[in-house]
Amino acid sequence: MIVIGADTGGTFTDFVYKDGDSWGVYKVLSTPWNPAEAVLKGLRHIAQGRKKQVVHGSTVATNAILERKGAVTALITNRGFEDILEIGRQNRSWLYDLAYRKEPHLIPQGLRFGVKGRILNTGEELEPLDEKDVREAIRKVTDAGAESVAVCLLFSYANPAHEKRVGELLAPEHVSTSPSHEILSEFREFERFSTTAINAYVSPKMRKYIGYLIEQLDQGDILSIMQSNGGSISAETAMRESVRTILSGPAGGAVGAYEIGKAAGYEKLITFDMGGTSTDVSLVDGALSLTVESSISGYPLKVPMLDIHTVGAGGGSIAYLDEGGSLRVGPESAGADPGPICYGKGERITVTDANLYLGRLIPEYFLGGNMRLEARRLESYFQEMAGKTGLEKIELAEGILDIANTAMEKAIRVISVERGHDPREFVLFSFGGAGGMHAAFLARLLNIPKVLVPENPGILSAIGMLMADVIKDYSYTIMKNQFTTTREELSKLFQSLEDRGSQDLASEGISGEKMVMERYLDMRYEGQSYEIIVPFEGDYIEGFHSLHEKTYGYRNEDKIVEVVNVRLRARGIPEKPQFTRYEVGPEAPEPEAIVAERDVVFEGKNYKTLVYSREKLVSGNMVKGPAIIVEYSSTIVIPPFASVRVDEFRNLIIKVM
Repeated sequence: MIVIGADTGGTFTDFVYKDGDSWGVYKVLSTPWNPAEAVLKGLRHIAQGRKKQVVHGSTVATNAILERKGAVTALITNRGFEDILEIGRQNRSWLYDLAYRKEPHLIPQGLRFGVKGRILNTGEELEPLDEKDVREAIRKVTDAGAESVAVCLLFSYANPAHEKRVGELLAPEHVSTSPSHEILSEFREFERFSTTAINAYVSPKMRKYIGYLIEQLDQGDILSIMQSNGGSISAETAMRESVRTILSGPAGGAVGAYEIGKAAGYEKLITFDMGGTSTDVSLVDGALSLTVESSISGYPLKVPMLDIHTVGAGGGSIAYLDEGGSLRVGPESAGADPGPICYGKGERITVTDANLYLGRLIPEYFLGGNMRLEARRLESYFQEMAGKTGLEKIELAEGILDIANTAMEKAIRVISVERGHDPREFVLFSFGGAGGMHAAFLARLLNIPKVLVPENPGILSAIGMLMADVIKDYSYTIMKNQFTTTREELSKLFQSLEDRGSQDLASEGISGEKMVMERYLDMRYEGQSYEIIVPFEGDYIEGFHSLHEKTYGYRNEDKIVEVVNVRLRARGIPEKPQFTRYEVGPEAPEPEAIVAERDVVFEGKNYKTLVYSREKLVSGNMVKGPAIIVEYSSTIVIPPFASVRVDEFRNLIIKVM
């Protein structure tokens, strides 16, 4: 069986596959009107009718929210709490925008229905569920043409009996149902309601998308979906809990970077994934960073996700003049259609066009020569925009790249400097189709001494999907302090979650010896509003104090410590691809590694620059900048202020001087 990782991006859909002991990569232009078409085209090209196991990272759920193209969704909740989604919290994202208005919610007011019945925070029933009320609400749901229903009742994490009964009454209607106790069994009603509402909104679209893929795959093929938490789940689970796939593509890249960086001896990484539409950055300090405080398009998401920060700067980001005449870049992208000007159809200058205009992209080696760039189309467009800005054409092109680099620098500062990390202690791990052209410049801006560029960086997200564990996350609110609970009581709670985790992993095909259970506690000082995730090991109270001090700069041992949630990560470890370690060769590359020489512009000056084929560079080779290194999935720019060495795993290690 051939094993394939597939990652859908804004411009390209990427594939990496393992056939026996050999590896291969493939890229096709994405099909935004139906992302499945590009996925199926690539799978057919690679598999040629053979049985396949596919791990897929999808943007379907993300795009459904950002474009507001999800299912018509209704909410059933307790009477009097229909507007909890609208009220939300007092937080204001745009503090100084006097004209700011909140976006209308995904579930409009006319599709929110309240029913009688109440569970207390203790789990006791205060008022029985009024089934007549529920049936009337269901009638209104069906009359309104809702395709999906979020069932969110107060304190269902403590006692889900009422939610389960509503689900039973909804079952004959054959609408998609998302009960909050199954999606997020935690306190904080607004966040639980919001997360469940998002799941209800995107699940029908994901079910349709995944169902279409399954129909088109051959009998016996296996399809798994990448989650936002860095693990994969079965297609069936992804259709039911689609909220867990919101950042599945970027999560694959972070997992791949972590695994490759660890193999190469680097455990402190800043991952930098620059694709066609956006740039995703994350910080790895010995382990992948997790968060349960994410949001998308302003809607809170409280499921565990890798801590990834995204900005709208990619190879397809469009350069334009704003109303004041200033040069701006992004977040609007040319995408796959029409794409950059040099792809043959675009009419607006992009970051990719600027790189090509400066000689940093080599047209005949783009995508291994399978897609020829049309450099001749650029001249008139650069001439026109340069005339409007009063800049020379070269200055305009470098200005576009400088603006894009500044946006990405700010994103990296958000996940490093603003959180108390010194970028100088980290290695910049660069991937994505466009990352290699910008990584050295970013490293210089941030004083990062080294950049690591893996083999096939343009398809690393797909590689990460093949390296991902099968992961199931569970949580449960207990709200106990350090004096009202004991280690033994907590261990019993974890045992029930572990039993559930073992069953769920077994249903995903994971055998018992391949299962790992990781225990965590969400903890805080009494009176605080937010928690820290602390491993449940050793003296967990001291562990909390230490982690609080590391995060916020102080500890307060006079304060009572609360355990808010118990959290379990059930990890199934499948067989993973192994990295090959190569013999170290000479420092000087072989003459045949040089495939061309070009004039390339750096800081306004023309440099005679050698072009190297990455396939012909071997471990131990060293190259001083300026240089261009070409490969199938990416182009790597080595500026005059940098040099590069090929390590024993054939990673490029760029040193910035």
